Amino acid sequence: MHSQVVIIGSGPAGLTAALYAARANLEPLVVRGLQPGGLIATTSEVENYPGFVDGIGGYELAENIEKQAARFGAQYKDALITKVDASQRPFVLTTDSDETITADAVIISTGSSPRHLGVPGEEKLANRGVSYCATCDGFFFRGKKVVVVGGGNSALDEGLFLTRYVDELIFVHRRDSLRADPVLQDRAFSNPKVRFIWDSTVEEILGDEKVTGVRVVNLKTGATEDLAVDGVFPYIGHTPNSSLFKDIIELDENGYVLTDGRTHTNVPGIFAAGDVVDHIYRQAITAAGEGCQAAMEATWFLAEQEHAAKKKAEQVETPALGTW
Repeated sequence: MHSQVVIIGSGPAGLTAALYAARANLEPLVVRGLQPGGLIATTSEVENYPGFVDGIGGYELAENIEKQAARFGAQYKDALITKVDASQRPFVLTTDSDETITADAVIISTGSSPRHLGVPGEEKLANRGVSYCATCDGFFFRGKKVVVVGGGNSALDEGLFLTRYVDELIFVHRRDSLRADPVLQDRAFSNPKVRFIWDSTVEEILGDEKVTGVRVVNLKTGATEDLAVDGVFPYIGHTPNSSLFKDIIELDENGYVLTDGRTHTNVPGIFAAGDVVDHIYRQAITAAGEGCQAAMEATWFLAEQEHAAKKKAEQVETPALGTW
């Protein structure tokens, strides 16, 4: 399988790149990866994406962009890229089913994944009360008591979604104030189901077959407290999904892809956009903007390559005239 442009990842950055590349008649191929729609698809409601007065579900937003890009010729493949060979042109990509895809240009939009707490009990009790997606799993905690770890927008947004189901929601935050937007803070503070434990973090997740509690440590006093809860939702940041490219393109010390400010990586023909690059804003709208830039840069790159190849071919076909 060959495509002029292969886009790895299907969040707002990848899908917007697909839209712009498709409108440039490049018939891009989007390899969706493990999370079609990206992390935005797990968000219950997006209220800050322009054009949606009453907000829109994250999954619906991603689905709409996907359909829009498909209308102009974007193609999609449900697979995971496991290997990239950038030592030759076209680039060679291998999927998890050992299928080979070649590409004249590649746009990396693999996004980021929720960061784990790294505490005892977390791995053992994953999917047994430990969840990283309130939208996916909130229903299973109807009438329960849960902890959300974190104090940013994601923590409050997902936590407030959980209040539709749970009887009590406890935010555990390592500071004495929140970093989330004021509108989210107002909603949290006014919600009768919500309470906060400040200057603290979860030291251990308790339980054998399922979550039965958490051990919380106060970072100022060192005092610990065991809380009986049924679920734990960590929202403490993200890790870029860039391990596939660590020996291929330049990454910073935290694993984010380095670009020149115009989505170019250090390998000509490979571009990057979205949360795999951006560790500051991490918004759907900024990811979409970078996806647009990456597609435009890829389009110009391919046009330059085509022009150079045509010029070279003309030189071969027209031998230089000898001197008289």
